[in-house]
Amino acid sequence: MVTARPTRLPASRPTLGLAELDARLSRLIEVPGGGIDAGETRTWHYLDNIDRLAGERPAGTILAVHGNPTWSYLWRRIVTAAADREQPWRVIAVDQLEMGFSERTGAHRTLAQRVDDLGAFTEALELEGPVVTLGHDWGGVISLGWALHHRELLAGVAVLNTAVHHPAGRPIPAPLRLAGARGMLAAGTQATSAFLDVTLSLAHPPLTLPIAAGYRAPYRSAARRDGIRGFVADIPADDRHESRPALDAIAEGLRSLDVPALMLWGPRDPIFSDRYLDDLIDRMPHADVHRFEGAGHLIAEDAPYADAMLDWLAERVASTGGTDAAESAPAPTPFTPLWSRLEEHRDDTALAVADMSVTEPVRVSWSQLARRVRQLAAGLHSIGVRKGDRVSLLVQPGPTLTAVVYACLRIGAVVVVADAGLGVAGLGRAIRGAQPDVLIGDAKALTAARVLGWPGTRVSTTTLPRGSAAALGVAHTLVELTERGCDEALPPEPEAGDEAAVLFTSGSTGPAKGVVYTHAELSAMRDLIADHFDVTADSGLVTGFAPFALLGPALGTRSVTPDMDVSRPRTLTAAAVAAAVRASHARIVFLSPAAILNVVDTASELTDGDREALAGVDTVLSTGAPISEQLLASVARVLPNATAHTPYGMTECLLVTDTTLDGIRDASAAPDRGVCVGRPIGEVRVRISALDEAGAATGEPGEEPGVLGEIVISAPHLKDHYDRLALVDRASRRDVPTDGRWHRTGDIGHLDADGRLWVEGRLQHVISTEHGPLAPVGPEQDIECVDAVRRAAVVGVGPQGVRRAVAVVETIEPARAARLAAPDLAAAIRDSCAEPLSAVFVVPQLPCDIRHNSKIDRSRLSDWAERMLSGSRVTAP
Repeated sequence: MVTARPTRLPASRPTLGLAELDARLSRLIEVPGGGIDAGETRTWHYLDNIDRLAGERPAGTILAVHGNPTWSYLWRRIVTAAADREQPWRVIAVDQLEMGFSERTGAHRTLAQRVDDLGAFTEALELEGPVVTLGHDWGGVISLGWALHHRELLAGVAVLNTAVHHPAGRPIPAPLRLAGARGMLAAGTQATSAFLDVTLSLAHPPLTLPIAAGYRAPYRSAARRDGIRGFVADIPADDRHESRPALDAIAEGLRSLDVPALMLWGPRDPIFSDRYLDDLIDRMPHADVHRFEGAGHLIAEDAPYADAMLDWLAERVASTGGTDAAESAPAPTPFTPLWSRLEEHRDDTALAVADMSVTEPVRVSWSQLARRVRQLAAGLHSIGVRKGDRVSLLVQPGPTLTAVVYACLRIGAVVVVADAGLGVAGLGRAIRGAQPDVLIGDAKALTAARVLGWPGTRVSTTTLPRGSAAALGVAHTLVELTERGCDEALPPEPEAGDEAAVLFTSGSTGPAKGVVYTHAELSAMRDLIADHFDVTADSGLVTGFAPFALLGPALGTRSVTPDMDVSRPRTLTAAAVAAAVRASHARIVFLSPAAILNVVDTASELTDGDREALAGVDTVLSTGAPISEQLLASVARVLPNATAHTPYGMTECLLVTDTTLDGIRDASAAPDRGVCVGRPIGEVRVRISALDEAGAATGEPGEEPGVLGEIVISAPHLKDHYDRLALVDRASRRDVPTDGRWHRTGDIGHLDADGRLWVEGRLQHVISTEHGPLAPVGPEQDIECVDAVRRAAVVGVGPQGVRRAVAVVETIEPARAARLAAPDLAAAIRDSCAEPLSAVFVVPQLPCDIRHNSKIDRSRLSDWAERMLSGSRVTAP
């Protein structure tokens, strides 16, 4: 039977060769004890890379503190990597007492004692500043406690999955409850290795046997696992726990911590979920945050945390001396709020918004919309929604969504928009990542939220039966909020630099990213659209593209959503567009490329009345992805008097350049390859970062014509940053010009001699051949000139540097199965293409992203083509 207080066991150094750990890094030190160890000397084990620095002065010291049941082995990669940097850092990775290869004292250690222990250890080392703490699990709390007590040495703090606060009345995570349960504590944590085994099983992908053995090395007997038991017993599960005051003091102390901070997170952690990250961000809002999608509790094994932290240190700590927590605030930006037009039209009974996508079309006047926005804004404020709080909107585009968006913006709440096109899994990742405080949705959305555990106080768009509302956890309804807001005053307006929205990308190039816009940036986007497309109060909009369905009120003109499923653009018909135009007398029509495909395909069903209505449109825009001259010409024939525009943009900057059908035709005489998307509009600036032989964008961004490279942009309406993706945000600003805010788009293309931009694909789709980088769009355009071909994709197969191009086509007469193209079709395709093709495949349908239905998934096609050519039996991509 295991005793509660084992005999004292000495510290030691690892005697067996452990994977990835250089034994020369191992150290022991005698440390005078304090508190419960007063009068005693304790022996600590730690890792230290000081000898690897070869006498070079480090930028500072990283003090790395493990949690339970790991040890300093957790930090082996950063211990090594930090010494190899151009500006090296010393790393001291400690084994806490009772843990790893440090001494087993048999003493009961509380959180406060462990913070004091760490202080005694660093004092014995005579540690000097600047120091950056790094902690994981309960080591995160302890390292932050040390930081608060040693501010004179502190240059920054960093944490991997950890928690400093747990809400009263809510149970601690289930794995910890089970581990700490009476009758389970000693058996699961000390008598057996169960707690250790479960923790090691949380790695994604699973740990190799040698790495797992490294973690197990200090814990091979029950006596040596007493510290694991003690750590679990010291979890402050409720307010009565002896360590709760120390935890609360650390949690509150973080609000005054003004040094640079970094939070690296694994969202698959079943213990420290995103809600703990959200709490940390609330306490240190200046922190840089990055969520490694797919990583979990053992993020140090799952993700490249060491490089991430060292890059951050070089940028945010070494360059500033660790004196500032955030960049200097920019000068206030004058802006006109998005809701200003509503205030101007408060007494106007004319049509503001109409929705024809529902069974009974809805029409809302300006006065009705303005009144509802004010009431909802006041109602939301009355239930505690404040500036900066996040509100996730799982509401179909239409008047209700429009009113809620403007209400949130008015009180400074941040709207979180991730559409259903991401799929349930993608939508869940987006919502959990954004950690909204409030979630507004219909019964279907609220059911998903309940089943999948999405965060946020639930607000229903409709009044549900009492039992259903209770089952779904509904706290409020929009009807209730409207009633509450009738007599409530509105709070002060938000400022230009306040966050306004988190808009999620399509997920077509990886997990969807949250793009953060401030109020000034959204207003700049509205002003650009109004100026460039001459939008006036009399223009009227038909919005068949969800992002623009919300802009009508901001632009001060009426807008109508046609009869369609907005999350499925291909459901829009030509007749539905005509009906919406008639209902609104609209002169401008916004469509996505996928919607245009079906509008063109259904044009034969138009009546004479439909054609007459469409003849009154003078501007049609294809937004969401560049489209070909042929497709733009096709939609121009459906709207014969409209100037057809195809703007180029992205979620990060919704409008960058613009061209018309005539502009594309003028460009067609040029020798350039790719899709001409026109010239920059408004104050937008475009530069190109040239590709090297391997296809990487390494060139200094410039404006030289004919240079193939990554498109780099700057604009007043450019996104502020990515949400909780600090590494992606840093990559998007890598080696950009210093004259303003710039963004690497991930798109590739070139500028021509007339200043027009040509888009040639995505950076990750560049084919690195033996002759240099090959962009896919030019060859695809060649192939699409073949009569039998509807759409084409050109992808690479083979090793990097010597990849070969392969064509995959979707034919006018759909193929029944994926196969090699017939000899005559393959020959025609090869003859049309300026690039040599190693193979030509025909598929029933090219795989596209689910939001736009237009962006071809070339990465997926490349993998599929590799398998096909290797002889594997695979189905359609």
